[in-house]
Amino acid sequence: MDLMKVNNRLAQKVMVGGVNSPVRAFKAVGGDPLLIKRGQGSKIFDLNGRSYTDYCLSWGALILGHAPSQVIKTVQSSVKNGISFGTTTKPEIEIAQFIAKHVPSVDMVRFVNSGTEATMSAIRLARGFTKRSKIIKFDGCYHGHCDDLLAMAGSGVSFLAASSSQGIPKEHVQDTISLPFNDTQTLIHTIDRHHESLACVILEPVPGNMGVINPNKEFLKTIRTLTKKYNIVLIFDEVMSGFRTALGCVQSDLGIIPDMTCLGKIIGGGFPVGAYGGRSDIMKHLSPLGGVYQAGTFSGNPVVMRAGLATLKSLSPKLYQNLNKICDSFVARTNELFQKADIPAHLANYKSMISLRFRRDPVYNYSDARTASSNDIYAKLFHDLLRQGIYLPPADLESFFVSAKHTSKDLNHLSEQILASLRA
Repeated sequence: MDLMKVNNRLAQKVMVGGVNSPVRAFKAVGGDPLLIKRGQGSKIFDLNGRSYTDYCLSWGALILGHAPSQVIKTVQSSVKNGISFGTTTKPEIEIAQFIAKHVPSVDMVRFVNSGTEATMSAIRLARGFTKRSKIIKFDGCYHGHCDDLLAMAGSGVSFLAASSSQGIPKEHVQDTISLPFNDTQTLIHTIDRHHESLACVILEPVPGNMGVINPNKEFLKTIRTLTKKYNIVLIFDEVMSGFRTALGCVQSDLGIIPDMTCLGKIIGGGFPVGAYGGRSDIMKHLSPLGGVYQAGTFSGNPVVMRAGLATLKSLSPKLYQNLNKICDSFVARTNELFQKADIPAHLANYKSMISLRFRRDPVYNYSDARTASSNDIYAKLFHDLLRQGIYLPPADLESFFVSAKHTSKDLNHLSEQILASLRA
């Protein structure tokens, strides 16, 4: 009996599309979604017992791989003491101290339960702090499903955005401006035009939600200079990139420090989590010290905080050095194979965040990313790899990830299988 087919039919009767997050439905690649029973190290195992080397890693959250012993033991110990109290606990303080110590922009932090909550709350706080309403985001940078942020660019320079989802009133996006990523001149023009009403600029410093795009450093420096000049709050969304490449996050890699940072994924060790933090003068506008309200019953859950802290304490300069090195080598080797085989594709990466582009030229923004995508080719590749026991994210414009449990042998196999599929 095919347990996945049976349970997929059951799921579709009681859950919308049979899933609780749209990309899991495999609409972009076709076929039946995987139903996973367990994971260990770099592997996941479906209901039929088949194993796959996992490069999705819960969308980047599992930097230590599946079921790392230090996290499992911590969670088992924590659960024995209770699951939720609705009060402050010691683990919250300890992980907050860890984040404040290592992330340059963070003096104080507030924990929430998802990346969406983090970005939504950070924008509310920026508006309360500046007493302004407009925000700038960038095309292709996804910051969760908050109404104000589900917007795409208008047809010209610095026009106000249109909603990219049904069910969002125009009023929710009328103050959202979406600009092309890496476009310095459009940025300068827009901020000069709107600076008196701009509360914040929010972006992924290294976008991963339109595939990986390396930022032009001058573009980021210009954002930082202009936001300081006009007292606009600069928010880095490091929900995906936070603690993935360094203990200080991408901002420490680049030496460009925002006013606020949103975190998630890795800081929960695989549990649902989000956080936003920043300069103390901004954070103190948050209730109960200030007038910007935000609350959550399960925020700072002690089990989640212990799992996150166990994960963060396991990260070290040596772990990052080894992980980043094997990823850079994998990308360079695969791109060399593409060139030798005359395949019009390349891998783009920021250390252990990686994506596949179906063209030779670099990708600088969302428009480029769409041009360099192909649902048909990616769908074939996805299923070719699945048959070889390799699981990539089931959508073309998603990034894939490598954990500390993946080996050079794993990555060499992935490289060979990608090449074989694209040659075919």
